[in-house]
Amino acid sequence: MSETIGAGQARILLANAAKTEQQERPAAESLDVARRAGAFALRVPERFGGTWADAATTVRRLAELGRYCPATAWVAGTCVTAKTFVGDVFGAEAPDEFFADPESLACGSGHPTATGVRGPDGVRVDGRWAYVSGCEDAAWAGLAVMVDGTYMFAAIPASDLSVERTWDAAGLRGTGSHTLVARDVLVPEARIRPARPPGPALHVFYGTTVLAPLVGAARGALDVTDAMFASDRKPSMTAYARMGESPAARQWLAEATLLVDRAERTLLAIADAADGGDVSPADHARLHLDMVDAARDCRAAVELMLDLHGASGFASANPLQRYWRDIAVGSRHAHLRSYIGVERYGEALAGTA
Repeated sequence: MSETIGAGQARILLANAAKTEQQERPAAESLDVARRAGAFALRVPERFGGTWADAATTVRRLAELGRYCPATAWVAGTCVTAKTFVGDVFGAEAPDEFFADPESLACGSGHPTATGVRGPDGVRVDGRWAYVSGCEDAAWAGLAVMVDGTYMFAAIPASDLSVERTWDAAGLRGTGSHTLVARDVLVPEARIRPARPPGPALHVFYGTTVLAPLVGAARGALDVTDAMFASDRKPSMTAYARMGESPAARQWLAEATLLVDRAERTLLAIADAADGGDVSPADHARLHLDMVDAARDCRAAVELMLDLHGASGFASANPLQRYWRDIAVGSRHAHLRSYIGVERYGEALAGTA
C-alpha cells in the first residue's frame, strides 16, 4: 500500500502505542500524527475543506495508521464512519458546525439506544450509547436516536454529553470505547434527521473501516518479525546461528507474509466493490464473508509469528503481543462475525433474504 505517513511520524506512533494502551485512549501525540496525516478529514465534504475520499483511499490510510498503532487507526475509522453517516443522512443540509473543522475528531454510534422528545426548540434526548471509540477526545458525536418511533440520527457536540469509562478489554484498550450518556440534551431541529439503514455498498464500506486497522496491525506485526529475522536472534536449543538458517522458520515467515498480503489484497478488493456502488444482496453477503476471511488471515498470520518468537513474543515489552491482542479483539467486531456472515450468505443464495 502507498504510504503517506513519514518515517518520523511512524516512530511517534510506535513510541506512543504502549502509552495509548496504558491510558486507555489515544496518546495526544498519536492523535496529532493522525490529524496531520489527514485521517480525520477523509470523509469531510470538499465544500468544508475535506477530501471525501473513496473507499480504497480510506482503507489504505487506515491500514497505514494501523501498522504503527491499531488503536489510533480504529478511532480514525470510527471518525470516518461518523462523518460518512452524517454526510449521508443530512446531505446538502449537513450542519456547518459539525464539519467546520475538517481535522476534528468525531465519534458515534448507529445503535438507537436513546430516545428523543420533540419540543418547540428541538428534540430533548436522553440515553446511553455503548462502545463509542474515541469519545473522550472527540469534538462531535453522530448518534442514533428513536423519536416517536422513528429512527433518527443526530449531530451532537461531545461537550453536551458525559462519558462513563466502561471499556475494559484485553485488546484495543487504547481506543477508549466507553459509553456516552445524554441527559436532557437539546438537539436543534437542524442537527437531527430521520435516517434509513445504509445501503449494501455503504454497509460494506463501514465494514472496511473496521477491517483496515486490523490488516494494518498484521503488517505491523510482520515488521516486528522481519526485524527479528534481521537480528542475531537464533532459535533456542538449536545449532542455528540465526533464525533465517532454519528452513522451517523461513517457511513460517513465508506463510505469515502470504497471509498478510492476502488480507491486504482482499481488503482492497472489497473497497473497490464498495466504490462501485452496485452491490446486490448476494454480493453484500459474499463481501461480508470476504471480510471475515481477511480477518482470519490476520489472526492466523500473527499466530505463526508468535510461534516464531516463542514465549518472548508475549513479553509486555514486545509489541507483537499487543498487535496479537488488538487483532484478536477487533476481528470479533459485529461487522466480522463469521457465523452470521455464513447464515446471510446462505439466505441470499436460497433467495430467502
